[in-house]
Amino acid sequence: MTDAEQPEPPVHAEQPEPATVDDAIDAGDANDVEASPAPSRRRPRLTWGLVVPVVMASAGVMFAMSFQTAQGRDLRADRDLPQLIMEGDSRVAEKASVLDGLEKEVEALSKTNAPTDEHLSSLTRAADELAAPAATTKVRGAALEVTLDDAKRTADSLPDGFTADDIVVHQQDVQAVVNALWTSGAEAMMIQDQRVISTSAVRCVGNTLILQGRVYAPPYRITAIGDIDRMQQGLDADASVNIYKQYVDAVGLGYALHTHNSIEFPAYSGSVDFQYASPIR
Repeated sequence: MTDAEQPEPPVHAEQPEPATVDDAIDAGDANDVEASPAPSRRRPRLTWGLVVPVVMASAGVMFAMSFQTAQGRDLRADRDLPQLIMEGDSRVAEKASVLDGLEKEVEALSKTNAPTDEHLSSLTRAADELAAPAATTKVRGAALEVTLDDAKRTADSLPDGFTADDIVVHQQDVQAVVNALWTSGAEAMMIQDQRVISTSAVRCVGNTLILQGRVYAPPYRITAIGDIDRMQQGLDADASVNIYKQYVDAVGLGYALHTHNSIEFPAYSGSVDFQYASPIR
């Protein structure tokens, strides 16, 4: 085979590079190139044009409500709960004093202008008969006073197995003494400086007690008029009081008895109306 007859080597045609979107745009023929847009790496943005007005409107409403509530006062001052309790206790004591004065005035006027109507006279006599059990009159007699107090020690000085909760007087401790005195024949009773009746309730408020709208800190004094020997025996026989005495020995809770040969209790001046119950007829 001659040189003239030698076959020419195959010519490898140069492969065109794939067109890109940029190339198509540069060529002015972007519509002829089909390319999928690259996925966005950014999170979708909020429609701030709608969110901002809503947030601003909500803030305006909140500011308006705060201003209306405050009425020129400091709202943070209302968070001082102990101060609020003391102020409320002072207002209750002041109103109770006013009430006592008004009741004395009404009583004096009633005696001066005694009713002449027989029906009114009958009601007055019935009220006088119920005055003693309702505690609406003064009473005098021999009395037994029980004093309960917190232990005079710190929590880190307690024996093993005891906690700080064991060195303070609780609501149930005061109730135990009150119930034991009533059960053993107490005729009249006072807690601190208030006359109590059958519906009086002692409640725990933090580390203090509240009675008929007044707040008290220990020591707590429960005084009862009646047979002193019988009331002492009732305290000694009461299971709940004996449990308290065990803590007296273990951690030093305060428990003391004192007798009065003669003491006078004021009349009960609180409300006797039921708010959440009605008497059974």
